[in-house]
Amino acid sequence: MGRLSGKSAIITGAGSGIGRASAVLFAREGARLVIADKNEPGLKETLALIEAEKGEADALVVDAGAEAEVKELVAHAMALYSGLDVLFANAGISGGWTGLFEHTAESFADILRTNLIGPFLAIKYAAPHMIAKGRGSIVCTASVAGLRANAGGVPYSASKAGVVSLVQTSANAFIGTGVRVNAICPGLIETGMTRPIFESARAKGTDGKIGQLNPLLRAGRPEEIAAMALFLASDEASYVNGQAFPVDGGLSSTLPFARPRG
Repeated sequence: MGRLSGKSAIITGAGSGIGRASAVLFAREGARLVIADKNEPGLKETLALIEAEKGEADALVVDAGAEAEVKELVAHAMALYSGLDVLFANAGISGGWTGLFEHTAESFADILRTNLIGPFLAIKYAAPHMIAKGRGSIVCTASVAGLRANAGGVPYSASKAGVVSLVQTSANAFIGTGVRVNAICPGLIETGMTRPIFESARAKGTDGKIGQLNPLLRAGRPEEIAAMALFLASDEASYVNGQAFPVDGGLSSTLPFARPRG
């Protein structure tokens, strides 16, 4: 039996990157899935990957920051599987590296809408069904940019810091319910969102420097984040609650320093 056998799960942002890797892994471990993304072609590709491995999944095109659509997503999962055990609120956008003074209130709010309001809405509509069962696991994608400066743009970093706080406060809002809420804080991972960074480095011949600021001296893979999501979603993490876990090669463990030569 898989680690998620008998469990139903929702994954947002499943059309690429971390969401896709998590969807495939969750299905491989026995979960019955509803996957969601704004990117319909990417979502269909993820669904095809799951079906190729004989996994069970359905897909909905959803704007993670739109309340009516998130409400419908949860209702769809409940109708399909008669319950909900796991929510992975993973959808997010980067906003690029636009400077603080170049952002408008509207551009700032748009990033918050997807990255912070999105997980809030997912929790708001999913948690009551879990509370009714007396158990459930909610996982949100935050970022090392929400823990330290200079790992992302200003609104992106602020939104991810908000996700960390949302996880902590939600875990305590659900005291005594059996519902756990945790966050993953990825470091530099090659996904659709970060692909321009990697492509630019390769074009310049500096791709050997990617990840040089962490002790493992490399970037991460979506599958490595998916592995943490699987752990937090599973019963193996039954005593893990209200935490934000960096998965970043050790980046957030250090202060700036000069590497020894030799």
